[in-house]
Amino acid sequence: MARKLSMMEGTESSEGGVAQAIERQTTRLPSDVFLWAALGSIAISAALQAKGRENQSTFVGQWAPTLLILGLYNKMVKLLGSERTAFTP
Repeated sequence: MARKLSMMEGTESSEGGVAQAIERQTTRLPSDVFLWAALGSIAISAALQAKGRENQSTFVGQWAPTLLILGLYNKMVKLLGSERTAFTP
C-alpha cells in the first residue's frame, strides 16, 4: 500500500538565524490579528474613498492583501515551521 509523504518528511531543514528570529516573533501573534488588520484597512480605505481622498484610499486599501498574506505565513509557520523541533513559543 502506498503511503502519502508529508511536506516535512524526509527533509532536513536548517533555518538561518534571521528566519528563526522571525518565526519566534510571528508565533507570538494570534493569526486573527492579521485578519482584523486587513478588515480595518478595508474599512479605512472605504472611509477615505467616501471623503474623496482617492490616492490615500488606494494606498490604504492595498494593505489588505499584504496583511492577509502575512497572516497565512503566520499560520504556516505555526503548523509547519521549524519551531516544531527547534524551539517552543
